[in-house]
Amino acid sequence: MKETLLQLVAFCAGGILAAYICNLLLLNFSQSLGIRNKNDITVRWSNQSKPSLGGISFFVVFIFCIFAFSVFAHDENIFHDLKFIGLFVSGTLAFLMGLADDAYNTKPLIKLSVQILCGVIFIYTGTIISITSVEWLNYLVTIFWVILLMNSLNMLDNMDGITGTVVLFIIITCLGSDWMLNGINSSFWSVINCAMVGGLLGFLYFNIHPSKIFMGDAGSQFIGLYIAFITIDDLWMVGARQGLHNGIGMVLVAVCFTAPFSDTLTVVINRLKKGQSPMVGGKDHTTHHLVYSGLKDRQVWYVFLAIASVACLLTLSMLYLLKIGYTLALLFFVFYTLIVFLILYRKTLRYPQK
Repeated sequence: MKETLLQLVAFCAGGILAAYICNLLLLNFSQSLGIRNKNDITVRWSNQSKPSLGGISFFVVFIFCIFAFSVFAHDENIFHDLKFIGLFVSGTLAFLMGLADDAYNTKPLIKLSVQILCGVIFIYTGTIISITSVEWLNYLVTIFWVILLMNSLNMLDNMDGITGTVVLFIIITCLGSDWMLNGINSSFWSVINCAMVGGLLGFLYFNIHPSKIFMGDAGSQFIGLYIAFITIDDLWMVGARQGLHNGIGMVLVAVCFTAPFSDTLTVVINRLKKGQSPMVGGKDHTTHHLVYSGLKDRQVWYVFLAIASVACLLTLSMLYLLKIGYTLALLFFVFYTLIVFLILYRKTLRYPQK
C-alpha cells in the first residue's frame, strides 16, 4: 500500500511539474501566439490580451504519464488495452481540433463532426454508457455525452480558474469512486487521473484570477473529452457494476456535474427565450451574472470552488451509501443540484447582462 501511494503521489507531482514548466515556457515564448481575445473582447470576459494556450499542458501531462507508466510499469502494457487506444486516439483528435480552433476559429460544423467522431471511437473501443437494453440507444447516449461535455466545459471556460477548478474536483471524484470500489491501486487509470490532477494544479497556478494564461479550446476540448471518458466507468456504470439499477449512474453524474450543468442549462434556457443560439459565445453565463450582482472575479471563483468541492463530497458520500446498501438515499442528494441551479438561474433574472 505504501509503495502504491508513493507511486501515485509521484505521478501527481510529476503532473504538477510538467504543467508548471509547460505553461511557464508558453508564457515566455508565445507573446502573441494563441492570443484569442485581442479582437474578441465582446465574448471573452477579460479585457486583456493573454495567450490561450494553457490547455496544451493538459495534453503534455497526458503524454508524459503514458510514457512514464510504460517505462516504470513493466508488468502492464497499456497499449494492449483497447479502451486506452480509444482514449488516446479520440483525445488526440480533440486536442488537435481545439488547437486548430484556437488558431483559425474553425466552423462549428467541423467541431461537431470531430466531437461525433470521438464518440464513435468510444463506442468502437468499448467505452459505452449502457443504461438501456437497446444497444443503438446506448450508442446515441454515449455520443451525446461526449458532445455535451466537450461543449459544456468549453462554455464554462469564460472566467479565470472556473473550468480548471470544476474539472479538478470531477477527476478527484472519479479517483475516489475507483478507490472506493476497487481499493487504492496503481493501475494505469489511477495513475493517469493522479497525473491529470497534478496537471490541473500546475495550470491553475497561472489561471486563477488574475490569470496569466487561458485554457483555450485545445484545453477545453481535450479535457472535456477526457472527463467524458473517465466518468463513463467511474460514475455512469457504477450501478451496473454493482448489480443495481442503471439509473443510479445518472443520479451520480447529475450531482457531480452540478456546476457545469447549472451554467449550461441556464445559458441555453435564457438564450432560447431570447431567440438566440446557445452555441455562440457571450457574457451571459452564471459566472458573469454573479459579477453583475456585485461579486469580484476572485469571489466568483470562490463560489464555484465551493459548488464543485461540495458536489465532490456529496458524490463520494453517495458512493459510500451505495456500497453499504442505502440506494434510495441517493435521490436526496439530487436536491443539491436543483437548488444550485435555481439559485444561479435566479441570479441571471435579478441581475441581467449589463
